[in-house]
Amino acid sequence: MKNHPLQLFIVFLLFGFSTVYGQYTEVINSNKPGFSESPYSVGTGVYQFESSLFFRNVSVEPTFSRPQSLGFDMLFRTSFFLEKLELNVQASYQRDKIAFKNIFISDYSVNGIGRFTVGAKYLVYQQEYEDKSKEIRSWKRRMAFDYKRLIPSVAVYAGLNTDMVNDIYKTGSMSPKVGLLLQNNLSSDFNIVTNVFYDKIGTDFSEISYIVTGTYNFNDYWSGFVENQTVFLENQNNTNIGTGLAYLYSKNLQINASGRLLIEGNAQGFYGGFGVSYRIDTHKDSYKELDENGREATSTPISEYNKKQGGFFSRLFSIFKKKEGRKTNTRKRKRN
Repeated sequence: MKNHPLQLFIVFLLFGFSTVYGQYTEVINSNKPGFSESPYSVGTGVYQFESSLFFRNVSVEPTFSRPQSLGFDMLFRTSFFLEKLELNVQASYQRDKIAFKNIFISDYSVNGIGRFTVGAKYLVYQQEYEDKSKEIRSWKRRMAFDYKRLIPSVAVYAGLNTDMVNDIYKTGSMSPKVGLLLQNNLSSDFNIVTNVFYDKIGTDFSEISYIVTGTYNFNDYWSGFVENQTVFLENQNNTNIGTGLAYLYSKNLQINASGRLLIEGNAQGFYGGFGVSYRIDTHKDSYKELDENGREATSTPISEYNKKQGGFFSRLFSIFKKKEGRKTNTRKRKRN
């Protein structure tokens, strides 16, 4: 009995919020080449792959360090149930150089999975903005800043770090990861994404991090970004400052490149990446009928039909009623 409130909440979440704002966009909307994550999902019926080749190099520090990495990173994103809910998997395979510095420097290399995380995010709040292009009575109002743009859209993230990784990345067990994802669209061409994460919770390697990314669309094809990320560890802080470009090759394909300055404790270095994002788009819109004033019509032949059909559960149980009715009719025909 104690689990009933939780069960009711899950049912309410899955079916009660089925009519929500759409997250789908006509062109691919990739998180790459930045490290931050937008609060918006890719939309139902979309299967998106965001990949990158990366090279990282920092100075060798005393005793043990990991000064160099070369690898491949992949993020898979999709939505099944709700437009606001996204499921994702992030993994990387890389070759790491492990160095030991005392009087002399010695090193060796290892290959393996560097990260394998399964997660989900849900858009809690979506900010809406005024369409200034329709303002024709006042030039001042048309050009005025919409202060609602200072209020971000908000999503929450929850994930699980698996321990199916290389020995140098193992934490001893699977561990949760939680985050808060924010986005401010300060104009139609400029937005700021802010992330705060608490990662590897419950392990000896737990960390808190933030990412702030500013992205500007130069035109319909080119966009650029600047980004700052800092990870707070027990013994040191790791910071990187990055910038890069993305090119929209087609509505389902994006190409990007980025570079970063790294400060990892006392070590300094650089990071470079080149990536491709691609989506398989099978999304289907749920159309809304509008009245003569451009507003959503509350009573239409379609809506009246849907009312007669009832909700999800009534339609589900009606299947069994129909089957039972067929069996009854069959018996009557046999009797005749």
